[in-house]
Amino acid sequence: MLQKIVDLFTYGLLQMDSSTRLGQSLNYFLYDSLKLLGLLFVLISIIGFIRSYIPTEKVRDWVGRKHKLVSHTGAALFGAITPFCSCSSIPIFLSFIEARIPLGVAFSFLITSPILNEYLFVLMFGYFGLKITVLYAVSGILIGIVSGLILGKLGLEKHLEQDLLGQNKEALPQEAYPDLRSRIKYGLNEGTDIVVKIWKWVILGVAVGALIHNYVPEEVIRSIVGAGGIWSVPIATLIGVPMYGSCAAIVPIAIVLFEKGVPLGTALAFMMAVSALSLPEAVILRRAMDLKLIAIFFGIVSLGIIFTGYLFNFLSGFLLT
Repeated sequence: MLQKIVDLFTYGLLQMDSSTRLGQSLNYFLYDSLKLLGLLFVLISIIGFIRSYIPTEKVRDWVGRKHKLVSHTGAALFGAITPFCSCSSIPIFLSFIEARIPLGVAFSFLITSPILNEYLFVLMFGYFGLKITVLYAVSGILIGIVSGLILGKLGLEKHLEQDLLGQNKEALPQEAYPDLRSRIKYGLNEGTDIVVKIWKWVILGVAVGALIHNYVPEEVIRSIVGAGGIWSVPIATLIGVPMYGSCAAIVPIAIVLFEKGVPLGTALAFMMAVSALSLPEAVILRRAMDLKLIAIFFGIVSLGIIFTGYLFNFLSGFLLT
């Protein structure tokens, strides 16, 4: 429905040509801006409503009592079943932080969520078969767990923006919510507060994504990655990181790269990098954390993706038989 409305506005009211990159970029920008801002508001409001029943201290204490590996694994598995792209995962990530769930655990979710989801399994199974799909899923979860554990060990909480994330805000006592209406109001206020503070960064991030999405030719990517030789995996990862797209959109590109002779692990590393990390995601996260934390986050996850790409290349003889 939203896409139809945006199409009508872009190609009907504004009379943009749907065959031009400018028209496609504007359509992409409007659709993703509305989708992300709406998703941000709805998810934060729902989680705020749920939090009115569960005191923040109890959430933090429950996670704290669990073994770190259990907490990170749970967050990564939760990320694997949520059908979000790298930018769409940010609302839940912010809610985790506001509930004072450890930063590393929240990152385990943020990393895994865009890499894995149910429609990706269907697409990959159809294109690559069961062995590659299962190994890809396992490696995606491991990247989320290991990267989250490392980030959690580094004590990076000081790099978060306190005014947005409410680290110092205590949960209200339960008697502050005497009825359902007050709980709904609390959730809506939470959603509104976050959207008001972050909407400019969402718009900027989507604008960058729209330009990259429609102005970077697939042929250029294929030629650069194909000429990389032994360095093709880090090159594919570095090219993929600034880009923006969902798994559903990236899988066909990974298939084309593979069919054109790019090694399996290199093609999958490109797909992982585009899905898990993106320049628009970094722009939006800038409102939640400083540049140093964003750089550390991107660097650690990129290293995990590069390692996974080389592993797939090493095992490709077994996986493709």
